Amino acid sequence: MKMGYKGTDRMIAGIVFGVITFWLFAQAIVNVGPAVQADLGIPLDTLNIAVSLTALFSGLFIVAAGGLADKTGRKKIAYLGFVLSIIGSSCLVLSQGAVLLIAGRIIQGLSAACIMPSTIALMNAYFEGKARQRALSFWSIGSRGGGGIASFAGGAIASSFGWRGIFVFSIIFAALGMILLWATPESKRDSDEPFHFDFAGLSIFIVTMVALNIFINFGAAFGWTSGRTLGLLATILIGFAAFVKVERNKHNALLDFKLFRSKPYAGAAASNFLLNAVAGTLIVANTYAQVGRGFTAFQSGMLSLGYLVAVLAMIRVGEKILQRVGARKPMQWGASITTAGIAMMGLTFLPDLTYTVVVFVGFCLFGFGLGIYATPSTDTSVSNAPSDKVGQAAGVYKMASSLGGAFGVAISAAVYGAFAESTNLAAAATAGILVNVAFGLLAILAIVTLIPKGIGRAEDEMEKTEMAVSESYNQ
Repeated sequence: MKMGYKGTDRMIAGIVFGVITFWLFAQAIVNVGPAVQADLGIPLDTLNIAVSLTALFSGLFIVAAGGLADKTGRKKIAYLGFVLSIIGSSCLVLSQGAVLLIAGRIIQGLSAACIMPSTIALMNAYFEGKARQRALSFWSIGSRGGGGIASFAGGAIASSFGWRGIFVFSIIFAALGMILLWATPESKRDSDEPFHFDFAGLSIFIVTMVALNIFINFGAAFGWTSGRTLGLLATILIGFAAFVKVERNKHNALLDFKLFRSKPYAGAAASNFLLNAVAGTLIVANTYAQVGRGFTAFQSGMLSLGYLVAVLAMIRVGEKILQRVGARKPMQWGASITTAGIAMMGLTFLPDLTYTVVVFVGFCLFGFGLGIYATPSTDTSVSNAPSDKVGQAAGVYKMASSLGGAFGVAISAAVYGAFAESTNLAAAATAGILVNVAFGLLAILAIVTLIPKGIGRAEDEMEKTEMAVSESYNQ
């Protein structure tokens, strides 16, 4: 990296454009699915596969991309992500059927895998102390609030220019991101060792993650005790055991398990997984509002509007609390407020108007808490990883987000569906919501037990934290 270089607002803007670009193609296509299906004349199953492929390929390669960024250059991998974003979005703009649509979605997933960890690592490399926390706040605004922003923006763009217009804007944003990052120097691990990629680890990881993805998304449809589901579970367990055995002592491992020797990093990753698992709340609450209470899709969507406003408003507040009292308290407070908001949505015995108000307030608290939690958690994850492993650590942290969301949605939907068959919908919704309350409580437990008091509070702790990370990592 270039000695003495300090990150700039121009650099932050370029990175945020990259993160927003991801959400434009990840989230906006969900909202314009019917228009895409009608225009291209493809079956619904094909569209659903195309929608899910981005998340799948992002999850499969995000750790590998983060490790590559550390070894070959974080700016280089970020630029690769921007280029892939432009290619993938161009495929969608030019698509006339399923082939380019599916190809574009796969490429977009690879783009996200490159952009997300490398941009976090760049911020960690060129910002320090409060400046890094501020930069990560803007990254969190793009990441945590990006889905809601892209959902509204995507709808407006599609209404004015058609669904393909969303991906034209995605191309423009990616190009702007590249221009804004042009002056940022390269950053990578200082090492004279030759680069060797861990193809064996990646192969085992892909097989295991594909099996896990199918298990989470189709386990209920297959039947949790069916031969296919049990076979998938066996593949996951064997694959995970093989991955740990292969990677544990490998010098150029795809995933260095020594990262988790740092309790703060482990606490940030675990709580991040669990607080993304509460995404199942959105499925249960919106389904019950429409099926059990007679809301339209638009009305149920408006119930969650407060979530978007609150999460965007509170991210910078979380940054300021972090700088004053450290990471543990805002992470704990954020997780507690989010859990309380989720619990409110389980009060399905309330009459219609009262329930509507309570759910709206619950969504506001949901976003309020996540906004407070976001920057302290992200800062804790990157500041407590070894400097030569930040890209890989960021990849694992972001993979926890994706896996947590997929796991939480699948479990919540399965519980809701099981109870809906044997009891009333209100009880089914309460049961589904309680699953997410449990996730929130486990997140609080992970924070309290693993995140030390005062960590991240003062700039003069940076050297002490770096020394502690290095000592823990090298033990």
